[in-house]
Amino acid sequence: MRFGVHTGLQNTTTDALRALWRRVDGQGFGWISIWDHFYAADATVTPEGTTSGSVCLEAVAAHAALALETTHVRCGSLVYCVAYRHPAVLANAAATLDHLSNGRITMGLGGGWHQGEFAAYGMDFEPVPVRLRRTNEAIQVMRMLLTEDTADFSGEFYELRDARCDPKPRQARLPLWIGGGGEKVTLRIAAQHADGWNVPFIPPDVYRHKVQVLTDHCDKVGRDPATIEKSVNLTLAWSEDELRERFGGMTDWIRPSALTGSPNEIVDRLGDYADAGADWVMVALRAPFDMDGLDRFAAEVMPAFA
Repeated sequence: MRFGVHTGLQNTTTDALRALWRRVDGQGFGWISIWDHFYAADATVTPEGTTSGSVCLEAVAAHAALALETTHVRCGSLVYCVAYRHPAVLANAAATLDHLSNGRITMGLGGGWHQGEFAAYGMDFEPVPVRLRRTNEAIQVMRMLLTEDTADFSGEFYELRDARCDPKPRQARLPLWIGGGGEKVTLRIAAQHADGWNVPFIPPDVYRHKVQVLTDHCDKVGRDPATIEKSVNLTLAWSEDELRERFGGMTDWIRPSALTGSPNEIVDRLGDYADAGADWVMVALRAPFDMDGLDRFAAEVMPAFA
């Protein structure tokens, strides 16, 4: 099992993020990622337009900063909302990011869920099936642009005619991941088109079930499921008090998947995820960032999986 850190961009500063990224880059983690929101994940947006939690840094710019601030880790996204940017925009951004990082970029994609952001900016919040069909096309469009000299595509949402994305990424195949746990469509898209799959905050038994669903989809399309990197985002809280302080009313929802207790208890918990099929565990952080807790995780937990 490998370990990464997923860094939320809400309620923080570029200085704080850069310090965190530099510290993580030297701790033995193999991954750092950013998310894609315009508002904080727990922002409140009312019909009258009153908001809270609107402090959030933009993802593509933050991704570029991450690429330049680090030298070792893979620089990922979990995940870009395909409704916020045309996939050709994301493909060109990905190629440039890959040059900035010297070939360390992974692009995660998803259908989006934060209805408040869509409402605040006047964007159409499409029904779930529509957003998933859009995601299915977007990953195909990006793959074509990133790998083919010219791309032609005709779909429900996107149209390419002799389209080019130059220069190409440094990587021969820049990894594209799919985020989400939907078993009928999202995991099918991952099986058909993705190099990796990510889902947040689910307990090991549920994760095991979804890995099996992904495997079943792979069998149907004739793909080896081992060719898809499988990851899960988990929160780290060394005590129940820390968990409650960080998540408040969300504590009961987050607890079944949280990494809590002693180092040995956390190692055992991570072993459950490894047995369930996880290749990566991403420690999900929100500001204020607990750097000391992350140092302890790197020193007392990660060596058990070396």
